[in-house]
Amino acid sequence: MSSSQEFFAAYDAMLARWPTGTTDIDVPTPYGTTRVHAYGPAGATPVLLLHGGGSTGAVWFANAPALGMRHRVLAVDILGDAGRSIPSGRPLRTITDLMAWLDALLDGLTVSRAHLLGHSYGGWMALTYALHAPQRVDRLVLLDPTQCFANFRPGFLLRSLPMLLRPTQARAGAYLDRETAGTDTDLGWKQLYALAVSGFTNRKLVVGRRPDPTALSVPLLVLLAGRSDAHDAAKVAARARKAVPEARIEILTELTHFAMPTAVPTQTNRRISDFLADNHDIRAAQGAV
Repeated sequence: MSSSQEFFAAYDAMLARWPTGTTDIDVPTPYGTTRVHAYGPAGATPVLLLHGGGSTGAVWFANAPALGMRHRVLAVDILGDAGRSIPSGRPLRTITDLMAWLDALLDGLTVSRAHLLGHSYGGWMALTYALHAPQRVDRLVLLDPTQCFANFRPGFLLRSLPMLLRPTQARAGAYLDRETAGTDTDLGWKQLYALAVSGFTNRKLVVGRRPDPTALSVPLLVLLAGRSDAHDAAKVAARARKAVPEARIEILTELTHFAMPTAVPTQTNRRISDFLADNHDIRAAQGAV
């Protein structure tokens, strides 16, 4: 079996763990076709899920059932990363391109407004988009987001460098084992991530400056991994509170950066669902009036 076949076999196995009723949608954009996994009531408020680098939209299998009870879950394979999204047309190179792609994606899904939920790199993307188009974002959830409130720890970057420079499945697997030690991070996802990093060597993620969260105008929930090696969770929490005083910020002490979102999903699901339910209740009250 080729590395590509092995990756997609693991990808499909992860998707098989999504709840019955999940459908796949291919959304054309000027930058290529984007694969979206959809679950939940078609008429419910959408929640757009943006994964961390190399994770693919399939990673949300443990979150979709809970979030899909009251929302329309839309989990994206980020264009330019591993997965079933296919770049074509305009090249995706700059933050401006990235924001235009997300605009086109929401348009293609006929979604005028949505909740945004992002992990790691997906958190940076979600925050950047909420600042770009606040009129399209109801609520924002960030799971151990990187490059949003603080830079990476230098040691984290140094430990990641060998895997990034000479990616192999064994090296990526060993890296994840070290970074998720002591957690119940899903083994199937760890295999998929290792195959993504080693097999999709042409992955091209758009990166850029840290956004200015002080300009954020939508309700914010930040869940940080207390054992994250990517950054100091306490310092990130303090900076997030200073930047967005009204935000809900919590440190999940037992989690590491890569353990999110597959480890102890009941904890993250409850916090996310409660946060989004506040918005649902406000809408219901307004509708009753």
